[in-house]
Amino acid sequence: MPKIAFIGAGSMVFATNLIGDILTFDELADSEIALMDIDEHRLTQTHRIAEAMVENENLDATVHATLDRKTALEDADYVLNMINVGGTEPFENEIRIPEQYGVKQAIGDTTGPGGIFRGLRTIPVVLDLARDMEELCPDALLLNYTNPMAILCKAVFDATDIEVVGLCHSVPHTAAAIAEYAEVPQSELDYWVAGINHMAWFLQCEHEGSSVYPELKEAYEDEETYQKDTVRFEMMKHFGAFPTESSHHMSEYIPYIRTDEATIETMSGTKFAERMPTATYLEGWKARSADRDNPDLDVNLDEVGIERSEEYASRLIHSLETGTQRRFNLNVSNGTNAIENLPEDACVEVPVYVDSSGLHPASVGELPRQLAALDRQHSTIYGLTVEGALEGNREKIHQAVKLDPLSGAACSLDELSQLTEELIEANSEYIPTLEWPSDSTVSESVPTTK
Repeated sequence: MPKIAFIGAGSMVFATNLIGDILTFDELADSEIALMDIDEHRLTQTHRIAEAMVENENLDATVHATLDRKTALEDADYVLNMINVGGTEPFENEIRIPEQYGVKQAIGDTTGPGGIFRGLRTIPVVLDLARDMEELCPDALLLNYTNPMAILCKAVFDATDIEVVGLCHSVPHTAAAIAEYAEVPQSELDYWVAGINHMAWFLQCEHEGSSVYPELKEAYEDEETYQKDTVRFEMMKHFGAFPTESSHHMSEYIPYIRTDEATIETMSGTKFAERMPTATYLEGWKARSADRDNPDLDVNLDEVGIERSEEYASRLIHSLETGTQRRFNLNVSNGTNAIENLPEDACVEVPVYVDSSGLHPASVGELPRQLAALDRQHSTIYGLTVEGALEGNREKIHQAVKLDPLSGAACSLDELSQLTEELIEANSEYIPTLEWPSDSTVSESVPTTK
């Protein structure tokens, strides 16, 4: 009977979906589920739904909720992290301050100034979680769902002894899109994907033994299909592989799209048009938060059941518990040299085989040079962010922002210095204390006014 702790369980819809996934497996249906959040109202909602699942399905699982993280973690076998640190104010800052400088982020939770500063405010809490695990459940596996994925996983790699793996649904979502564009069943696709989170690449994608890339190139030429995923089709055209993040999010990783409103509008397409504008994720998140804070639970508890979703967590746990071998695309340390031409200390997203003996990243070899170049730049940014957070090094955070492709396309170096300082000042309550190193070459020249 494994004990599975959910940290950030107040994310009701996501948490209850994952709980339902776990309970669909007979071998996991007697699990102990420990729910933890700092928001008692949202935690109570998740707890009520989880208990109704167990009761309605007549399962042997036990579910308990607590506001105390250590209670949830004690003797856990698996820990699922889905926290959000800081709420609305820092998220607003991370989007709106860069916007004033022309850095127009649609999502801003994984890369760019938004991703860097979300990482800064989340790293301390995730490391506190990992250190509690070192004390209370040192052999447990930490399954991270929180963004920025690569930054947080790398922080745990670098600063703790806890085994962590990052889970993201961008690969199966992209497989579904490719199947649609190539007009083949998704269940019949065979693919090999590697890179970094949100910037991995379908290196091979086949149907019945033949590559579907010829069909994707035909789809590029079809205006109606092209308009469904403009940015990703352009990346495929110019760099040779289809990337794993949606067009509106992919547009933040590159310098070519988001510096001009007319280009943003042109590249909005049809499928993601409502998500392409600046701050679209922020505004949607605020609306969803208001719904979640509604005191009335808009769920019929008598009808709550369990149904398996596409998320990886339950299947991964089931494989570890039963020895059933599966392959997932997961975010892991590149310490095994899974991708030979990315840094050894990077967090990479690669095929990973899982069974009762653990997690076994596949050897991908080298990425095509142009794809490795794109990923290496972002890996460097994430590395500087983690080092800056762990060392309290202000200069490394400046360098991370200045290396961001979108920010560099929109701003001068002096403007990026001021942008970074504004973000540090605005979010000082949420991020580690950052000081200039004694040998800094830029600290005295940072502008004090915009």
